[in-house]
Amino acid sequence: MTPHEIKTFQFYQQWLSEQDEFILHTSGSTGKPKPIRLHRAQMQASARMTGQALGLQAGDRALVCLSTDYIAGLMMLVRAFELSLDLLVLPPSSTPLANLPDGVTLEFTALVPMQLQKTLTNTPDKLPILNRMKAILIGGAPVSLMLAQQLQAIQSPIYHTYGMTETVSHIALRRLNGPQASDLFIPLPGVTTSLDARGCLTITSVLTNHQPLVTNDLVELHADGAFRWLGRSDYVINSGGVKVQAETVERAIATLLLTYRHGQLAHRRFFVAPLPHAELGQMVVVIMEGAPLSETVEADLRYALLEQNMLPKYELPRRFVYLPQFEETSTGKIDRRWHRAVREW
Repeated sequence: MTPHEIKTFQFYQQWLSEQDEFILHTSGSTGKPKPIRLHRAQMQASARMTGQALGLQAGDRALVCLSTDYIAGLMMLVRAFELSLDLLVLPPSSTPLANLPDGVTLEFTALVPMQLQKTLTNTPDKLPILNRMKAILIGGAPVSLMLAQQLQAIQSPIYHTYGMTETVSHIALRRLNGPQASDLFIPLPGVTTSLDARGCLTITSVLTNHQPLVTNDLVELHADGAFRWLGRSDYVINSGGVKVQAETVERAIATLLLTYRHGQLAHRRFFVAPLPHAELGQMVVVIMEGAPLSETVEADLRYALLEQNMLPKYELPRRFVYLPQFEETSTGKIDRRWHRAVREW
């Protein structure tokens, strides 16, 4: 048996034996991975809330192709138990549908963005399988603008998830495709949202044992509890006394790269971070994977961001820094603890 199969079988045994507590670990994308203790009742409640939100019914067939070492994959198993779903478990891979027969019917799955992008790019013949689903969850990493465009080819509802290990997987969903596509996350039934003094999201529900869970996520909160994610409070760059949200700069650059030179750079991975500056304290820097761009291209990008009113002058990146390859967490996210690489700059 593979390690994935062993882990999955062990959880089967633990769940069927009525085990009450489970220890999971965070992915470590924003800090050192830490153990989280979850109770059976929390996991059962999360499964029921997802089933209600997505209209899942007993007998629906669900595909599990995420690692069951982490909450996203493990909760797919719990949903199968609690909602009486028919389960198909495959080892994690970048193209999980590749070896499925064309006529197979699936109603539900959860994927990371990379899996969905590579499925659309490398196995387009599997699109009919995706189109027959009741719902597809996508999470674990940001959804790029390029992928968001590709998703419009899928007929089935696709939902971007918001959540973490501490909230027993997702607590809110936003539609990514079709007429209902939105940038607002809608909380699951029974989830209450509010803001702390910093403007960060606070979550209260049965999933948090009815205790407020304060996040580091800055959001725009609506009166009905829906919210627009703005970025992480710990990704704010203080440049000359002006607070710059790194994710805001990233979204502007990603939007520009979709059309700049006919999208030739749209595939390049990057993120925005601060570097020390003698006068400003911190300066805005683009950390990009791969070969360096020419000084001309860098200057063109800065000019376009400013002239197209995509960014104000104080948010423009002052430098581009290049790494041959990004480090990734165990769940495949870019490790944004960029200070590991800064030692070599």
